Amino acid sequence: MHVSGRCWRIVEAQNRISTTKLTDNPQEQRILELIVERTKPPVPAECQHLNFLLWTPFRYGAPYPRGSRFRRAGLTPGVFYASDEPTTAVAELCFHRLLFFSESPQTRWPQDAGEYAAFAADYSANSINLANAPFNDRSAFWTHPTRYDECQPLADVARNATIDAIRYASVRDPGRRLNVAMLTCRPFTTPEPVGRQTWRLLFGSEGARALCEMPAENLIFDRAAFATDPRIAAMRWER
Repeated sequence: MHVSGRCWRIVEAQNRISTTKLTDNPQEQRILELIVERTKPPVPAECQHLNFLLWTPFRYGAPYPRGSRFRRAGLTPGVFYASDEPTTAVAELCFHRLLFFSESPQTRWPQDAGEYAAFAADYSANSINLANAPFNDRSAFWTHPTRYDECQPLADVARNATIDAIRYASVRDPGRRLNVAMLTCRPFTTPEPVGRQTWRLLFGSEGARALCEMPAENLIFDRAAFATDPRIAAMRWER
């Protein structure tokens, strides 16, 4: 099925801030960034016309340290994970940040809110939607909170069938709105992001809070928000 739409992804932008701290002026910063760039893998040819925010997931083929829903661990092709709605992307990010704290019980909660950038991308892709028939009869496998052993082989089959995108219900968004996993960078219809938002995320013993000024949003994910995942359910919140 061919689908056109807009998806949202949220990232923590640190690269320019980090190099700024190490240099005295813009010229030195530019030289340092060029040196760093030479140490990285080449951008795939089919992605080189795109903004770095769009091609970054496809640049780093290895090593992928642990498997994700539609990508195996190891030397595997990249996947651009995004969401139909920015608030769904925020929910996904909050879950993964809390997962880090669950796996690092000695790490203290940050004192200040972290700043994150949400950006939108337009796409047009041959896709499948796991929330619809005939796939939805196996929704328990597609939306399992910790196991991806059904989803990863499906992504392999989709790639071989020239499917560029997989749409699926978010496991982390309480509203179960849709995510999209781009298996290649071919679907992007514009080389630049088409929308941006700034979010501030604060994590603590009561959960996560996400705030956006434009448009005004105030999201709260309490201790129970992601408790269907056993790793979050077993979290030591007081630290």
